[in-house]
Amino acid sequence: MPTERITFTGHSGDQLAARLDLPDGPHLATALFAHCFTCSKDIPAARRIAARLASMGIAVLRFDFTGLGHSGGEFSNTSFTSNVDDLIAACEYLDGRKMSPSILIGHSLGGAAVLKAAPQIPSTKAVVTLGAPFDPNHVTHNFADALPEIISKGVAEVQLGGRPFRIGKNFLDDIAKGELTPAISNLGAALLILHAPLDDTVSIDNASEIFLAAKHPKSFITLDNADHLITKAADAEYAASVISAWVSRYIPLTQPAPPIGAPEGVIRVTEADPNGFLQDVQSGATHHTLADEPLAYGGTNRGMSPYGFLSAGLGACTSMTIRMYARRKGWPLTNVRVDVSHDKVHAQDASTGTDTQIDAFIRQIHLQGDLDTTQRTRLLEIADKCPVHKTLESSAQIVTKLAD
Repeated sequence: MPTERITFTGHSGDQLAARLDLPDGPHLATALFAHCFTCSKDIPAARRIAARLASMGIAVLRFDFTGLGHSGGEFSNTSFTSNVDDLIAACEYLDGRKMSPSILIGHSLGGAAVLKAAPQIPSTKAVVTLGAPFDPNHVTHNFADALPEIISKGVAEVQLGGRPFRIGKNFLDDIAKGELTPAISNLGAALLILHAPLDDTVSIDNASEIFLAAKHPKSFITLDNADHLITKAADAEYAASVISAWVSRYIPLTQPAPPIGAPEGVIRVTEADPNGFLQDVQSGATHHTLADEPLAYGGTNRGMSPYGFLSAGLGACTSMTIRMYARRKGWPLTNVRVDVSHDKVHAQDASTGTDTQIDAFIRQIHLQGDLDTTQRTRLLEIADKCPVHKTLESSAQIVTKLAD
């Protein structure tokens, strides 16, 4: 996916660093992502969610809050309210590019911030939280030992995730009065809550309170054994898949007409994991699946192999062709199942006398219904009329070009 490195002006006038992940194709919608407390825009969960949404045609802006990551400003001068104001500033930047966000996504304290900001962002149609606290004051347990010093001196340096941060008293005062209930009840958008039952940083009770405070439409899905930061690739992939499937129900993602010469549109395959073989396979805005390789071949086995997709295409086309013929004839075919297996087999090359390898697709067709022998035989013949069958048997032309 193309990514722009940009900056925009935050709540205090400091420049905030951001990435704008853009679709490699039509831009259908925009999402705004808020990271977790003292994290950054580049955590694995944010990257994977952004990549998944971009493959659907949804641009994603993810940025570092004031004083964090590559953004300017002093973190010790920030507060929960300033985080919300930074989100509003990010929205204003997107408004200026005619990319007003319809989706807000927030992780941990970022989730609380998007809940607070959503009623102030008129373009919002869907809100997603991951491991969000119902009470922003919940984050103080991360630096409980430093609370007396912060209160007495106004600021203290604390260690969070092995890194030093200066926490100011204004931050404590602000999150202590961070009441989210009115904002949640007046969200005016669909809400998806994702939370891990075993989250030992923000307990799942917080998700329950957010859910009860919200009005419909709302959804609550657990992230099973994921940790709070969603650090495992499989957990980040699951969260991304859930969000993408849910969002398509509330955000209209109308694709433009397919280009000339490609009546079914373009199938876009995008690498999802450069360390393995996982691929996002996208057809239009709504049809998505994963391609991968088995564990034995260095993959993570989270999707069908390329030959699996080829076999699936043959099987699906065969079943559709048989159904279309039986329907036209009015024959009592009640169900079709096609089992396809693929292998390389030896074939004698008559011209050279050498033993070569060719692809063999073994197709077993199961027909159910009160069909007589003549009908069954004819449907078997019709299977060979399947367009994909003809393509595989004939020589297809593949034209390869290098994009600019």
